[in-house]
Formats: sequence, structure tokens, C-alpha cells
Amino acid sequence: MYNRGSLVIPALERMEAFAYDARLVLTMPQSLDERIVIVDIDEESLMAEGQWPWGRNKLAQLLNNLFDKYGVKVVGFDAVFPEPDRGSGLAVLASLAEGSLSTDTEFIEQLPQLRDSLDWDNIFAHSLRERATIMGYVFRENDSTASIGKLPAPTVAAVSHGTNVDFRKPKAHTGNYAVLQEAALSGGFFDNPTVDADGVYRRVPVLQSFQGDLYESLALAVTRAAAGWPDIEFVFHSGANRDSLNMEWLNVGPYQIPVDGQATVLVPYRGRQYSFPYISATKVLNGTAPMYPLKGAIALVGTSAPGLLDLRVTPVGEKYNGVEVHANIVSGILDGRVKHHPHYVQGVEATLLLITAVLLTWVMARAQVVTATLFTMLVMVSLAAGNLMLWNKANFVVPLAPVMTFAFALYLCHVIFGYLIETRGKRQLSTLFGQYVPPELVEEMGDARGMFDMESDSREMTVLFSDIRGFTTISETLKPRELSQLMNEYLTPMTRVIHANRGTIDKYMGDAIMAFWGAPLEDSQHAQHALEASLRMQEDMTRLNTEFVARGWPEIRIGIGLNSGMMRVGNMGSEFRMAYTVMGDAVNLGSRIEGLTKKYGIGIAVGDGTVAAVPDHIFLEIDLVRVKGKDRPVAIYEPLGSGDKVSNEHKTMVKQHGRALKRYRAGDWDKAEQTLFMLHQSHPDRRIFQTYLDRIAYFRNNPPDDDWDGVFTHETK
Repeated sequence: MYNRGSLVIPALERMEAFAYDARLVLTMPQSLDERIVIVDIDEESLMAEGQWPWGRNKLAQLLNNLFDKYGVKVVGFDAVFPEPDRGSGLAVLASLAEGSLSTDTEFIEQLPQLRDSLDWDNIFAHSLRERATIMGYVFRENDSTASIGKLPAPTVAAVSHGTNVDFRKPKAHTGNYAVLQEAALSGGFFDNPTVDADGVYRRVPVLQSFQGDLYESLALAVTRAAAGWPDIEFVFHSGANRDSLNMEWLNVGPYQIPVDGQATVLVPYRGRQYSFPYISATKVLNGTAPMYPLKGAIALVGTSAPGLLDLRVTPVGEKYNGVEVHANIVSGILDGRVKHHPHYVQGVEATLLLITAVLLTWVMARAQVVTATLFTMLVMVSLAAGNLMLWNKANFVVPLAPVMTFAFALYLCHVIFGYLIETRGKRQLSTLFGQYVPPELVEEMGDARGMFDMESDSREMTVLFSDIRGFTTISETLKPRELSQLMNEYLTPMTRVIHANRGTIDKYMGDAIMAFWGAPLEDSQHAQHALEASLRMQEDMTRLNTEFVARGWPEIRIGIGLNSGMMRVGNMGSEFRMAYTVMGDAVNLGSRIEGLTKKYGIGIAVGDGTVAAVPDHIFLEIDLVRVKGKDRPVAIYEPLGSGDKVSNEHKTMVKQHGRALKRYRAGDWDKAEQTLFMLHQSHPDRRIFQTYLDRIAYFRNNPPDDDWDGVFTHETK
């Protein structure tokens, strides 16, 4: 983005461009500047007045209205008119005068007046004279085509500017038709040969050198016209020594404009697009535009119509009206908001790099990894804060990406070195986590470039609770040895399923299993993996029950509850015994949800947090409940399977049940009962439909309170 001599690192330049854009967006005033008004050749104007370019007589009317009716201070055209207007009818008039009407005396007498009324270029030129009008024009970097049109008088002639500054030196120009440019007060170029490599308009030249003379930009010319045409004074940071010049400022009357060595300014964007009032050009033409804010304003005539291709890529928008770029420069000059990026900022950058290197090297050589990480973060935050303060308070742009990248690179070298000398990491992980997670996860944790410990942490996770229904009765029918064998035969395959789906066993609680996903190794798909494990567990129970019956054991049924949310995970307990476990409201709710499976006659129940995290699965909403110990109602669901595996019949059931629930919660018992009855007839194996039919029958005789919210309260766990 900036000139760093012969050393250019593209990746670093891209990062610096990103950092520059972020600072710009973060600190923009984001307020409307009513001193500058954009007279917009928009879609409305094109529909009303015809396609562009318009006849010069129409432009004359636009200009007359702006000055005479609305009293603007200055008008600048973000457009160029290099050729005479060929649509005025003069050619037809000349053809008639030389042809069929050459002998018509009355026509010949009226010919001068007709010619004057159709000479739209002279009409437009007349409207430009003796008014603060600035015509736009374009310089070209190559001379593949010859220059056309006329340039205004140079801002500073070659004989008087006498500098050796490296101004941009275009090869050709597209100026305005001579009649128009000579009538206007002045002109300014609106091309930008200094667009950054990524195509973004971050800086724009305010002066260019053509054939030894200096010419000013449209924004600078408009600003000078509004200020009464003060002279331009060059300010160099090297003082009077003109052998190695580095231009730092342009003094223009009361305004100081920071520039770089090529006389470019960093565009001081005020905000997103439309940070200035836009007035449709057709409203100015027909006189229906409001007086405010045009009166006394600087008017820039430009276009927002997409078809006219005046859209630019800027740090504040990818499709930004080009005329508003000029408006931002004028506004920034008037407010003194143009950022300063002088040549000697490279010295500031080098000093910061040296201080950062010494400070980080001294601390990281003596500190542990955690301390070094915190200190590096503190240094980087301090660098960013100091940089932002210079940017915001002093309008001083110091590159941020190089020093931040350097600090991070030093830290990374320290971490890598620490990693290489800590050869015992994998063995420690195996000792800490081998009893909780499958061996393949322990190996994956060891391969990961991160630190894993048992310290308490808070993160988004999923918890699973599984319980055997009627276990007390089962235990009373079996001998102790048989019961022990049954539990082993049950817990082993269930644990394999959990491990196969990246789960961590928390504990076995008699006949119950508690497991979680998302720790110690973070898992962005923790809910998906937990749900797949629960479905597989229910499938495996069918096979297990076949084996149990063959051995004379009773069949067992399990209920599984899943819930996802923020949980605290880590090594917790007392000085006598510790356990790697999860805690929190989301964990407690998971336990309550598991307890509801028996009440609703379903094998798996999940909370709405899990449902939201697995959008590709189909769920049947069971109820909106208030469980014991919780005031906030929660929705519970039964998973039916992934969307591509669930039958259309079950998908229809889900939709019909959803409509029935809405009617039920709205107290529309008749319609809800009708739908639920049909569902019960179609799916008699699902107890939930009969449950709602029973509730409706109860509510018919015992209507709920007026403030009933459709929530069912469970008083037991």
C-alpha cells in the first residue's frame, strides 16, 4: 500500500491494507456533511430526462437553476465533455439552409436566431461564464490515443513550481470541448492512477505533472474555488534543501493538506455511501428540489446510475459512487481530517520493530508459555491501541501490520521452541485423559498443536444421560452374578458407541451413563456426534435384547436425554478424589430431559439447543415443559433421523403435529383435538398424541387461566 523502497512483501502489504481499512471504518465520523451536495444523475433522472449524455442546453438549465434559483457556491462536474454536442440540430439547420430552404427569404432572415437557439454548446458555455464552475477532465497514463479536448490553465506553471518532486506524469489527456473549458472558471482531473494493487481507492493524487506543468484534481480545484482561490504552497520536511525532496504538506489558504511524495492524499472517507445529501438532477431541472441543503453549498454533479459505470471499490463499500470519493476529499480538507503519512514514518516503524524485538525477546526467554502468551497479547494490544490513538488524535498513519506480524512471529518461534523441548506432552495427555476418552482421541490430542489440561473451562458442549427403565425390578429378578454380567454386557457396547462418535465418558452411575462431547478436544459438531451416538445406542439395544432373551435375561429399555449449551468442564472434586466432569444449568437440564423420556413414552429426548445445532435432522416436538428446578420453559423433541432417511409419512406427521401444538397452545381445543385424533389413529404406537388428547379433555372441564402459556409443569425429576 505504501512505498517501502525496494522491499515489497505482498502478503504484508495485503495485511497492512486490511489494517488500514479496519482503522478507517472504526474511526469514521459517520455523519452527514450538508456543506457538500451531490446533484445526482440517477435512474430517476435518466427516466425523466432521457439517456446520458443529455443535451448541453439541458445542462445549461441545470447550471442556471443551481446558481440562480438555489444559490450554490461552487459547481464541480465529475464528467468530461470532450466533443461538441452533435444532437442540437445545427447540422439539420445547415442542411436546410443550403438545400430546400435556401431560397426561402423568411427562413434565411430567421436563420441567425435559429442557429443561436440550437447552438447548445454556446448556451452551456454562457451558463458557465462568470460563475464558480469547475469542469472535470481525465489524464491518461499511456499515449495509445492522442489527447483530445482542452485543458484548463495549469495550476502551477513549470517555470514557477521549480520542484523535483516525483509527481505522477501522465502521457495524454481527455479534456473538455474548448468552448466549454474556456468559459468555465477552471478544471480538475478526476482520474486516479494510484489505485492500490487490490483495486481499492485508498489514495488519490491532488496534483499531476503534464508536460512540466502542474494540474490540480477536481476535489482540490473545488475546494480552492470555495475558499476564494488561495495559492498553493509546497512544504517539504527537509526544509530548504531541495536536492532530496520529500513533500509533506500543501498549504492552501487556511487549509493544510498532508500529501506523500507523489502528491497523493489518503481519502478521508466520512462514512458509508450516502454520507452527503443526494439531490436528483431532474428535480433541480424542474425546480422541485428543496432549497435546503443546496443554498450556499458546494455542488458536485455526478452519477449513481449503475449503467453509467461510475462505481468504485473503496474501504467502505465495494460499489461506491465515484463522485462521492471527491466529496469525501473536499470534506476532509475542510475539516482537517486528511490522514498524514510522511516519508519519515518508516523511521518510526523501524524504531517500534526494534523496541518490540528487545522487549519480547527478554520476557519470553524467562517466562512460561502462559505468561509469554499474555505478555505478547498485552504488547500487541498496546501497539494497536497506540497506533489507533495516533491515527485518531493526530491523523498520523503508522503502519500496523509489520510490527504486529513481527511480534506474533517472535511469539510463534518461542512456542515452537517450547514445543520441541517438551517431549513428554503426549505421555502426560495419555495419563490425564486415557481413562475418559478413546485412545484415538488421545493420539489426536497429542498431534494437535495446543495445550490440553484438566483446568476448568467454559465452552459450548453436548451432554448425554442414559438410564435403564425399571432397573430396580430387573435387579430383583436376577442373581448378583447375573446382574453383574448383564451390566457388563450392556455398558461395554454402549461405551464403544460413545467412543466411536468422539464422546467422553463422564461416569457410570449404577445403570446410568453420563457422557459429553466437546471436551477435552473441542468438537464443532458435538451435537451431531452426540445425536448419532444416541440413535446408534437405541439400535444396538435391539440386538442386545435378542441376546439377553436367549440367555434367559429380561429385555431392557433405555431412555436417553441430550442437551447442548454452555457448560463448565474440568477436573473437579475434593482433595481426596477428583474427576474430569461437566457442570452447569445445561447439564442439569440434560438430566431432567432424560427423566421425561419415560413420561412421554419415547426412547430419546433432546433439548432445543441440540435441535438448533443439528439442522439436517428431523425432530418431532414433544412438549413445552417447565421442569423441576427451572423457571424458564424448555422445548423437548424426539429425533426421527436425518432428513434424507426420514419417510414422507413421518415428515407429514411432524408438520401436522406442529400445527396441532399451535392450536393447542392457543386454546383452540376443537381443531387441535381433530388433528391429534387423526394422528393417533395413524400412529397408535406414539403415546404423545393420546397424552394431548387427554389434556384437552381435562381442559374442556377445567379451563386454564387466562395467562396460560401452553407450558406443562413437571413437579418431579
